[in-house]
Amino acid sequence: MSELPPLPDAVRDGLELEALLSRPSAADVDFARALAGDVIVLGAGGKMGPSLALRVRRSCEAAGVKHRVLAVARFSEPGLRAALERDGIETIACDLLDPGDVARLPRYPNVLFLAGRKFGSSGRPDLTWAQNVVVPSIVAPHFAGSRVVVFSSGNVYPLVGPGGAGATEQDPVAPVGEYAQTCVGRERVFEHASRERGTRCLLFRLFYAVDLRYGTLVDVARHVLSGEPVDLRASHVNAIWKGDANSYAFRGLSLCESPPLPLVVTGPESVSVRTVAEFFGQRFGRPVCFTGTPGLALLGDPALCGSLLGPPEVPLSRLLDWVAAWVQQGGRSLGKPTHFEATDGRF
Repeated sequence: MSELPPLPDAVRDGLELEALLSRPSAADVDFARALAGDVIVLGAGGKMGPSLALRVRRSCEAAGVKHRVLAVARFSEPGLRAALERDGIETIACDLLDPGDVARLPRYPNVLFLAGRKFGSSGRPDLTWAQNVVVPSIVAPHFAGSRVVVFSSGNVYPLVGPGGAGATEQDPVAPVGEYAQTCVGRERVFEHASRERGTRCLLFRLFYAVDLRYGTLVDVARHVLSGEPVDLRASHVNAIWKGDANSYAFRGLSLCESPPLPLVVTGPESVSVRTVAEFFGQRFGRPVCFTGTPGLALLGDPALCGSLLGPPEVPLSRLLDWVAAWVQQGGRSLGKPTHFEATDGRF
């Protein structure tokens, strides 16, 4: 693989953003070269699916291997399916709640399971339970012989007080609210499949991926730019560049085990909301106002992830620069705040 160009100081537009999110690292290419079999991405139509599928395809291309990459989703977003196919990714339209649709899917040996629902969970909890628990109960038996990276959430862990340590893989789950409960349910369904059928799984407990159009840091930056008060109820947050989360997910196929291995996935630092807000205020030339009393927060300790898969490619300092430039130049927002400051589990 030729040497990658240096990371830019700022991301100019959506095309450059998508290229960076899917740009394979040297570790991705090495992993693709050793990978046995094709890759299927289930739930490829969400926030992470398209760039993850493209990163896998680009990794295989750079490695000189001809693995097929298949993206599976309902494809309700206009143009997404055609865009993936133009990039050399095969697609199948599928409702994962339909057992007949799932039964027709090819049983690829490597599965990246991204299907799930968070936003709007408090308004339609029945849909959240269906997507996060019923879908795994349909999908897991079909891919019993595969390796499955199961996207989960740091929300399975309890909140911690100011100055508290981030959760590790050894900490017991203690979900707050129905959304978090369904995340535990998803894990338990795959754990059952793993223990009963030998399915090798990785429980990918992701804390707050940032891709410039959404994420914890983006939420803070947009509040500062608009002059809205920054909520300090959660005094610290986690953040990781979505491209690094994509890389970890792809290479996480090598960590799939039976029984499943849980893995905390986030950036190595616990980020002070006040400090980050003041950074953005200085960059934007705006005064910063705050609200709320520091209390509980959702934090993870990714030491195991770092030891197994290496440090993230994009450090926090570079990510903050990218977010500041993107928000200040009027870059697109997905309009989906993370609600990281919420302590009642309602999203």
